[in-house]
Amino acid sequence: MTATTSQQPLRAGEGRDTRLAQLIVSLFGLYARAEGNWLSVASLVAMSADLGGDGQATRSSISRMKRRGILLSERHGGAAGYSASASTLDVLAEGDVRIFERRRATLEDGWVLVVFSVPEAERDKRHALRASLTRLGFGTAASGVWLAPGNLAAEARHALQRRDLHHYVDIFTGDYLAFGDLRTEVTAWWDLDELAALYADFLQRFRPALHHCTEGTLTPHEAFCIFVPMVTQWRQLPYRDPGLPLAVLPPAWNGEAAGELFDALHDALAPLAQRHAMRLIHGTATKPSR
Repeated sequence: MTATTSQQPLRAGEGRDTRLAQLIVSLFGLYARAEGNWLSVASLVAMSADLGGDGQATRSSISRMKRRGILLSERHGGAAGYSASASTLDVLAEGDVRIFERRRATLEDGWVLVVFSVPEAERDKRHALRASLTRLGFGTAASGVWLAPGNLAAEARHALQRRDLHHYVDIFTGDYLAFGDLRTEVTAWWDLDELAALYADFLQRFRPALHHCTEGTLTPHEAFCIFVPMVTQWRQLPYRDPGLPLAVLPPAWNGEAAGELFDALHDALAPLAQRHAMRLIHGTATKPSR
């Protein structure tokens, strides 16, 4: 398997702009924070090129991310570059916990329930609340009633407060007592078929890479071209799946196999990918962007 095959370069019809922006966020999350939260435009273009993005598309995507407040323009030593904004750094820090320190809940964790009511005049807040709860992995029990495993209570409270949405919300924790079958109820609160399909896609795309990792023949460049898209695709999943207890999931839940694959690939690829990224970052950081 070549790096090009693994990375599946950006193609028309696949949300090219969105996909490129997601890869750029991954580059900041993986490599910029250790470099003083700054990457030169030249290094971003070079890393993006390895991942299938052309220079103009990368610059355009970065400009849009700047306008949205995701990135900030900065010059270091005469070189043009960008840093992640404070809000982006907060999101990346939250992601570190979800992605690398994920914990599957048990029935003993109970449930956290979020109930909200938003005046019609502030319907934008209603949309923001729904988006935030969806991002946290909450399922919908009824209109204005959302729930998740109880071990997410503190994260939900912090996230809603940080986004200044806590004024509209009440949060409860407790157990499910009656009257339905909990396994059946969960299928109504979360789209488990969609989740299973997302995990199946991840497994199909990246399982072949694990075989090549065990051969010990991957170069740092090849590892980078597998690793960054792998992390980019994976980091969406821990937010869609809140780590529901296995007791309420279908037998042989493929999310377990996908998580094991992610951990194995991360351990095998991250050091090699880091070497390639640092070569590009430090080899281009002081060169003016063309």
